Amino acid sequence: MKQNSTRIMVALIAVIVLAGACMIGIKGLAFELNKQNAKKIEVSIGKQFEEKDIKEITNEVFGKQPVIIEAIEVYKEAVSITTTEITEEQKNSLITKINEKYETELVAENVKIEEKAHVRGRDIIKPFVKPFIIVSIIVLVYLAIRYKKLNLIKVLGQSFGIIVLAQVVLLGIMAITRMPIGKFTASAVLIVYILSTYICTAKFEEELEKTKELKKEN
Repeated sequence: MKQNSTRIMVALIAVIVLAGACMIGIKGLAFELNKQNAKKIEVSIGKQFEEKDIKEITNEVFGKQPVIIEAIEVYKEAVSITTTEITEEQKNSLITKINEKYETELVAENVKIEEKAHVRGRDIIKPFVKPFIIVSIIVLVYLAIRYKKLNLIKVLGQSFGIIVLAQVVLLGIMAITRMPIGKFTASAVLIVYILSTYICTAKFEEELEKTKELKKEN
């Protein structure tokens, strides 16, 4: 029964990794709007506003396009609107609706459409590489000391393999499900990392108990 479960798990992991690799090769990874190629406009309304009101306006102007709305400036009397595409027609419509809503006299020609460059994946993960390596070394050293009665090379090799494989599986799942890389990615990586270290600990604890039982029998 246990062997069947192990085979199913191995097959599932293989499918996720292969499907994820294919998806990355075809479509790449998905990114949150603020980390992909986008367009932005900043509008100085001159008075405080409710984000939900701006959201209603952007829904009318941009339809189903994803939109990020941010209040800017000290008194939050200006708004930054980011979306995948902003045409001149959409900009004019947006300014017209803001003028109608807030009784302002904004001029569309004075509002510029700015380009936002795509943030590379390597630039996102770069700040986390060094801490990840340091923590992994500490964890591997701990496991090597904690389970020194087991084969040292086996403990280090399997621990490293499980930790790396867990992150590869996470990457595969993100690619398949099109889960965007953004503010929740670091949390997902951390949760998976903790789970992988727990799996290592549980595995070696079981092996250690078996070793102790064999010694008692002998």
